[in-house]
Amino acid sequence: MLIPETKNDSYPHRIISLVPSQTELLAYLGLEKETIGITKFCVHPKEWFRTKTRIGGTKNADIEKIISLNPDFILCNKEENIKEQVEVLADKFPVYMSDVCTYESALQMIADVGTLTGRNTEAEKLNQMIRGKFEHFQPDKKRIRTAYFIWKNPYMTIGGDTFISDMMEKAGFENIYQDRERYPEINIEELKRQEPEVVLLSSEPYPFKEKHITELQSLLPQTKILLVDGEMFSWYGSRMLYAPEYFQKLQQQIQA
Repeated sequence: MLIPETKNDSYPHRIISLVPSQTELLAYLGLEKETIGITKFCVHPKEWFRTKTRIGGTKNADIEKIISLNPDFILCNKEENIKEQVEVLADKFPVYMSDVCTYESALQMIADVGTLTGRNTEAEKLNQMIRGKFEHFQPDKKRIRTAYFIWKNPYMTIGGDTFISDMMEKAGFENIYQDRERYPEINIEELKRQEPEVVLLSSEPYPFKEKHITELQSLLPQTKILLVDGEMFSWYGSRMLYAPEYFQKLQQQIQA
C-alpha cells in the first residue's frame, strides 16, 4: 500500500479514482470539487458519471489522459487495477493502493481515505454508522450453505480470502467454496455434489437475469436460486451502509 505524505494544509485538490466503490466513497465524504477523474465503471453517484472526466476502465486506464489531468492523489485497488499501470502512475503521482478482502479491511480503507483527504471526521462517522447497522442486523446462527456466482461460461464463484466471501458470512451465508482459491471455475456436476441450499446469481460482473434462474433451477431442483445486487456484496465504502438492510430482506425472501 502506497500512502502519500499529506500535511494538514495541503490535502489533495485534484483526485482521480480508479475504483468505482471508492469513487462513491469520495462523493460521500464531500469531495466533489476535488475529484477530477473517474473510470467508465464509476456509475455512482449518477451526477458524477455524467459530468466527471472519464479516464478509461479499471483494467485499462488511459495513462496519458491521467497524466494530462495532473492529479495530486490517485485511488487504486490491488484487485481492481493492473499492477503495471499502478506502478507507472506511482512513479509520477501520490497513489493510495487499497487491498480490501474483509469487512474490517474495508473500514480501514475508509479511515485511510478520510485521513489522506482531510475528511477524518466524516470517515469516522461513516465507519461508526456502518458498524452500528451491522451490529443491529443479526442473521440466524445456522448459516445457509450457499454458492455465489459471478460469471457464466464458464461458471465462476467466490472462494475464500475475498471481500464478497466475508460479506456472505456477515449476511448469514456459508460460502461452500471458502476453502478454494479466490475465483474458482466450477461445473454443475461439482455444484450438485456440494448440495447447496441456495445459489446467489450476482448482478455483476456478469449480469445474471431471470432466464438464468430457469436454466439452473431445472438442474438444481432442490436449491433456491436468487438474483442478488452485486454491489451490496462487493462494493466496499459508503455502499456498506445499505448492505445490512438488504441482507435482512434477502434472508426473509429465502425463508418465505
